[in-house]
Amino acid sequence: MTINKGLEGVVAAETALSLVDGERGELIIAGFPVAELALNATFEETVSLLWDAPYVSGRRHIPESTIALLRDAAHDRVDTMDALRMGAGTIRGEAPADVLAALPTIVAAYWRLLNGREPISPRDDLGHAANYLYMLSGGLPSAERVRGLETYLNTVVDHGLNASTFTARVIISTGSDLVSAVVGAIGALKGPLHGGAPGPALDMVFEIGDAARAEAVLRKKIESGEKLMGFGHRVYKVRDPRADVLAAAAERLFCRCGGQRDGDVHLYELAKSVEATALRLLEEYKPGRRLQTNVEFYTALLLHGLGLEVPLFTPTFAVSRAAGWIAHALEQRRANRIIRPQSVYVGPTGRTWRNPAA
Repeated sequence: MTINKGLEGVVAAETALSLVDGERGELIIAGFPVAELALNATFEETVSLLWDAPYVSGRRHIPESTIALLRDAAHDRVDTMDALRMGAGTIRGEAPADVLAALPTIVAAYWRLLNGREPISPRDDLGHAANYLYMLSGGLPSAERVRGLETYLNTVVDHGLNASTFTARVIISTGSDLVSAVVGAIGALKGPLHGGAPGPALDMVFEIGDAARAEAVLRKKIESGEKLMGFGHRVYKVRDPRADVLAAAAERLFCRCGGQRDGDVHLYELAKSVEATALRLLEEYKPGRRLQTNVEFYTALLLHGLGLEVPLFTPTFAVSRAAGWIAHALEQRRANRIIRPQSVYVGPTGRTWRNPAA
């Protein structure tokens, strides 16, 4: 029996949702190249391509019992992803739109409570991205900020059978409910090997601080064996196509219309310089490894420019990817067979139990 560690190379499902081609650096979502979809569609339009999603605006309110739970969690300074997992478990009903609509409300309410502010009720007259930014800040976001967030949400909405999506499909394959599948997927996404690396990618740029320091700092990191966050991907052997989409979105936000923070243009230019230096040095030190820019590098830059703090990066990823989780869960249900791989036993055999009291 062949053992595929991490299930690498094992095909476990057929899907019509997204195609990931790591050798060619392509991501197709519902038939559209990711750049075509992400830069032009609203998030609602993207979701409607994945599953029959009714308008979610009237479904965004969460019950007072959920607010009370989040308030207690904020008092204890619970991790933001843990709070999202807890809050998601209180979602009532099985309607996919109810699940998708509640998640940004949960994240925004918890973030405000964690920072000593009261939650803001969602507005039915705003789109998904605009409403999320509104509930976080309390102010109406500009059209450019909404476009920046929508581009991000569209870019990461689905990505094949990744760890969190596979988790959702396994759970739904047992006949369990949609909320449980999404809660399980959130738990998988929390892991730093899946959804938790955008923050460190931005930290590296801040650490360098000046383009003139980039080569010295990056050489020291590489020579000490430290991984450069935001570079390299298990699937993509060329540049991650999502990185190009988010780089374009970051350029528009930072350079054409100004970002949320002071010094944004300088930060964008610094990030571009760090990226170029990192790619050159990675090829010098690790030739042939094909360590290219991945989605995390420009995720960090774009979300920072939108005014989001690092602890919100992975929850915002979940706000988007939940649409993909739901789509995969619905797809799994339509032709379900319980997902039940085998394992190879390598422990002892032939042991005899001896009662210590005898």
